[in-house]
Amino acid sequence: MTAPTTAPAAAQDTHAHIDPAAQVADAGKTVPVQTRSERAHSFDPAAFGTPTGREVNWKHTPIDRLSALFEPAGGDALTVEISDEALRRAPLGFSDAPRGEVFRPEDVVSAVAWQGSAEALHLAIPADQEIAEPVFVQLTGQGAEERADAHVVVEAGANSSATVVLRHAGSAQLAQNVEIIVRDGAKLTLVTVQQWEDDAVHASAHQARVGRDAHLTHIVVSFGGGVVRVNPNVELAGAGSEARLYGLSYADAGQHLESQVYLHHKGPHTVGDVLYKGALQGESAHSVWIGDVLIGPDATGTDSYEANRNLVLTEGARADSIPNLEIETGDILGAGHASATGRFDDEQLFYLQARGIDEAEARRLVVLGFLSDIVQRLGIPSLEEELLTAIEAELAAGAS
Repeated sequence: MTAPTTAPAAAQDTHAHIDPAAQVADAGKTVPVQTRSERAHSFDPAAFGTPTGREVNWKHTPIDRLSALFEPAGGDALTVEISDEALRRAPLGFSDAPRGEVFRPEDVVSAVAWQGSAEALHLAIPADQEIAEPVFVQLTGQGAEERADAHVVVEAGANSSATVVLRHAGSAQLAQNVEIIVRDGAKLTLVTVQQWEDDAVHASAHQARVGRDAHLTHIVVSFGGGVVRVNPNVELAGAGSEARLYGLSYADAGQHLESQVYLHHKGPHTVGDVLYKGALQGESAHSVWIGDVLIGPDATGTDSYEANRNLVLTEGARADSIPNLEIETGDILGAGHASATGRFDDEQLFYLQARGIDEAEARRLVVLGFLSDIVQRLGIPSLEEELLTAIEAELAAGAS
């Protein structure tokens, strides 16, 4: 049965025609949408049409491997366990606040996930409370052929503080939305970890709004899965708000790991820091990072920087890296972007080998040093140790 698709009254469709590759302009002319800020939104999957691979937001994605996510699932192939059940609230229907307060689907998969999730998981951190221990949400897929749609709302009340970790394991074909609301003065760290089996397919849209003097740290860690596409979209809406967006990926042969990151500086005196790092090894290992930063006309006093670094370990691996920056005000503290993709630094290897370290161990140390920069930003010792162990396992598998 198809789930109803009613959107909140304040969140109805904003455009009649939605295809990002074929926006209709004056006099019937077709003008491709090139920037993230111009994309339209709809809660109806049919408004987007089926991606062809020519659209700007799909051109680097293997859409044939994601085709199962272009229609609602009609079933639930995920089990959900929460370490702190006290934070779970009643499920949210399509018109139940705060669902839809922030989230606006901007592609067919996010619209499918909205439509296919009659009940959204709602985690709420009460206002003025600090949750000392990380809250783990374990989402486990039940099989490679099983489809699931999910919508998750994480709400940090005013002046609260918490860390929430979404952990994905098992196997499934998952279309997922994560809606993140950081109220005034709150501090939230949200970590999403993808440690799927090799046959899993996962496309997730994260959309966040950060209020006045609030802080969001958002971290994407993707190791497992056949195709994993996690696209964060963060709006710094309130004056003095901050966002730290970090990412870590390790792509093996046949894996496609992707993140399209959008950071919108909307309020004045906002701060943004984006850093994604990835390693690739094996034939046809593929990573995609597209970073878009928009500094709006009212975002005076903004300080923003985005960077992507990729380390290609073997022949046949490919990393696509595309940073973009839009500035609509001249009154800013600073803004910049950078991207670099390359192989081992010969000078680093020489330095280590000159001190008696063999080449294999030298390469291992270089990779660990490169990736541990992101791991150490998690602030969760048990998870940091687990991920460093996973990196060691990936390196060992690549060396065998």
